[in-house]
Amino acid sequence: MIKNYLRSAFRNIARHKFISFINIFGLTIGLTCCLLILTYIVKELSYDKFNHNAPNIYRVSRSFNTGDGVVNLHLGAVAPPFGPLLKNEFPDIKMVTRLFPNGDVVLRYKEKLLTEKGSYFADENFLKFFDLKTVAGDPKIALSEPYTVMMTEDMARKYFGNEDPINKEIRLDNTANFKVTGIFKPFPANSQMHPQMLLSFNTLNDDKVYGRNALQTNWGNNSFFTYLLMPDNYNMDRIVAQFPAFIDKYMRFPGQPANFKQSKFTQLHIQKFLDIHLHSHLDDEVEQNGDITRVYIFSAIALFILLIACINYMNLSTARSTLRAKEIGIRKVIGAQQKEIITQFLSESVLVTYFSLVLALLLTWALLPLINQLSDLGLSVSSLFSPLILIAVLTLPLVIGLLSGVYPAIFMASFKPIKVLKGILKVGSGNLSFRQVLVVVQFSISIILIVATTIVFQQLRYIQNKSLGFNKDHLVTIKGIPANQFEAFRADVLRNPAIKEIGRSSRIPSGRLLDDQGASVFDGDKPLPVKADIKCLNTDYGFIPTYGIKMVAGRNFSRDFATDSNNFVINEAAVQVLGWKTPENAIGRDMGYGNTKGKVIGVVSDFHFESLHQNIIPLLMEMPSFANNNYGRVSVKINGSNINSAIATLEQTWKKYQPESPFEYSFLDERFQKLYNAEQQQGNLFTIFSCLAIFIACLGLFGLSAFTISQRVKEIGVRKVLGASIPQIVTELSKDFLKLVIVAAVIALPIAWYAMNKWLLDFAFRVSIQWWVFVMAGVIALIIAFATISYQSIKAALANPVKSLRSE
Repeated sequence: MIKNYLRSAFRNIARHKFISFINIFGLTIGLTCCLLILTYIVKELSYDKFNHNAPNIYRVSRSFNTGDGVVNLHLGAVAPPFGPLLKNEFPDIKMVTRLFPNGDVVLRYKEKLLTEKGSYFADENFLKFFDLKTVAGDPKIALSEPYTVMMTEDMARKYFGNEDPINKEIRLDNTANFKVTGIFKPFPANSQMHPQMLLSFNTLNDDKVYGRNALQTNWGNNSFFTYLLMPDNYNMDRIVAQFPAFIDKYMRFPGQPANFKQSKFTQLHIQKFLDIHLHSHLDDEVEQNGDITRVYIFSAIALFILLIACINYMNLSTARSTLRAKEIGIRKVIGAQQKEIITQFLSESVLVTYFSLVLALLLTWALLPLINQLSDLGLSVSSLFSPLILIAVLTLPLVIGLLSGVYPAIFMASFKPIKVLKGILKVGSGNLSFRQVLVVVQFSISIILIVATTIVFQQLRYIQNKSLGFNKDHLVTIKGIPANQFEAFRADVLRNPAIKEIGRSSRIPSGRLLDDQGASVFDGDKPLPVKADIKCLNTDYGFIPTYGIKMVAGRNFSRDFATDSNNFVINEAAVQVLGWKTPENAIGRDMGYGNTKGKVIGVVSDFHFESLHQNIIPLLMEMPSFANNNYGRVSVKINGSNINSAIATLEQTWKKYQPESPFEYSFLDERFQKLYNAEQQQGNLFTIFSCLAIFIACLGLFGLSAFTISQRVKEIGVRKVLGASIPQIVTELSKDFLKLVIVAAVIALPIAWYAMNKWLLDFAFRVSIQWWVFVMAGVIALIIAFATISYQSIKAALANPVKSLRSE
């Protein structure tokens, strides 16, 4: 019987080539989209699961409150004393490990001098927490001694070639030698961290590096990622409930009252290690994380596209039911039961879907390189071949085949044999209405995707073109220069007319402003603490002119005023939270910041230091004294018409003053562009999948209109004989379908508005959704639908009526 079902299925597919092609092609495209999106979802959901300890690892994070109790900063890392104190205070904690990012470092081995990224100080417990595969050295002791380092295979090969790297020394930042004690394989792509070098944490105990006492007493440097290893199925609420008392017990500062509650201003939190990649979006992360919302969005798109493809199958199968009516009638007359007929049609549906899956797998394999090029996601088709995923992929066509084929099968199996053999079968209005509903669903989804794509690209264009309050073009940033060399360096580079300005700062725009030392204003001689959060930035005389930031009141720091190292320049947002009515009112006011008391000498216009996801926050700029300067970056404004000359001068001058450090630079506009990589990827993928969804919907509409028109050829012949023009016939044949598209637009547009309004809330600065976007989406859908239908309509209208009426 099964063999007979399959033989009949193949024969019917071959007999109705046009509709079979549309069904197979539509399902292939739909399944390809699903498989492409599935590779992305599988990768995102697989993060960190290769670590056997992952379910029992938790990360400690720290938040800070304003005086009103509002969280204004939440960091993924904490201060160094927390790790050991937590282990001592809570005996249920099996183990603690700390990871301290060391930023970019300069490595020298013999004549090789390179800057490397991904260096971290890690304690000896790190290798017990995470499944790091060691290929050389003893992981149990590799990080136990100070001034030792483990590195990846690639890095070892880069510096040592074919030599054995173990026990060889490599110089770091031209200050200290580190002995290589281990080589490891890098963490896989689906890891939330990718260290290239692990430096012994015990090195930080050296007073020249960080200082043992500082590790025990410094509560301000919250840069230590701290992880806890807990027993299986441990209820972390037991520890979290004790965190406020823990903070008040250990965070004691000189001069504080005995009853002072530090927990009012700062809290500790716990995050599951496996949740960090998709659910953590804190102000400081080891690497940029993914987003569960994006996973949900693309999962929905995959289901939508698959639904459109299934609707095509259902529509075309029910539409062609009249062609198979006599076949069904004869089967019933010779004894076929209804369930056997249903099984026959379901077998055809499943066969078509499995054939489409084979084509979809081949297409996915061919398209993934292009998708990776457009989105930079690093997806791999191998992710589909893990046992569980492979079972799901192979089961998917069976489910799709049954779902998309069940209605046509039941519908056709319900035909009465007496009627169909007499040739009086008519597809009732109820069936037509169901097909209409399916077409409306298809085009509703397509219109939603058109609106979403348009608004995503509007927002991308907005954030790329919006004025930031300074000119980011032709700004080059390089690493900081030692204070005792900077003035000579500055004088040398400014001799080249292609270099306009140069300035220093502790951070540069495109990064996050995380530094806050606490502000106060003065009522006479009495300092009054400011509840608002005011971030600080160390700058020199040249920072504001280099960036072209507008002064709205007062002046910039000046070499003519020696006292400027104790004064402040603030932005307009800071003026507001400090309670001063206008920028002019702020000039000359006394205020305190951290341990410094000074005057406000200038107010700059608000500018976007951070991405447009963030609001402009109150900012204070100060210029530390020469002895205490903290300038990590140098910014250089160059002439856009002579970039090569400017870069060459910077490189030559750098090598003159910093021969032991490689010259590296970046353009600020490129750094800002990287802030929106996720949105750019999302926009590219939205465009691809929107086009595919519309294409599949049109494919179904093309087949459905072709079939419907073929059933009306005699009607068209009669109309032509009676004098109907070609435009009238085309209008008559198209209007029913176009009405469905209009209904789809009415349903889709409110849904699209709601969804995109929610998406835009993630941006502090965003476009407003314009009415014309919805009109455009509806018009595009109408034009596409009309173009799809018109080919068949015009072809039918131009046909000779004699041929269609000859049998009459």
